[in-house]
Amino acid sequence: MKFEVGIDIDAIAFVNSQNDKSRRVIRSKLEILKDDPFPGKAGDKELLELRHGIQVYRLHISHTYTAFYKIMENLVFITEVTTIDQAHKKYKFLK
Repeated sequence: MKFEVGIDIDAIAFVNSQNDKSRRVIRSKLEILKDDPFPGKAGDKELLELRHGIQVYRLHISHTYTAFYKIMENLVFITEVTTIDQAHKKYKFLK
């Protein structure tokens, strides 16, 4: 099953603010979500356990960035892309 991928406008702005190489790496990694957005054997995707039954996933990108996303039927919606350091600071607020 193929998934459609949507992205929040602020996440697009973050990606576009990166240098050319980083933009290519981020976009390439986000493309894999079309084929398989669910966590598996590779440790780059994870379901975060959140309060109130909200499921948010995270995707590590090249040991430098993290994308947060939700899966809604056949749509993967990327809510945020940030640096890994900023993402780690957010984990305590997400749980």
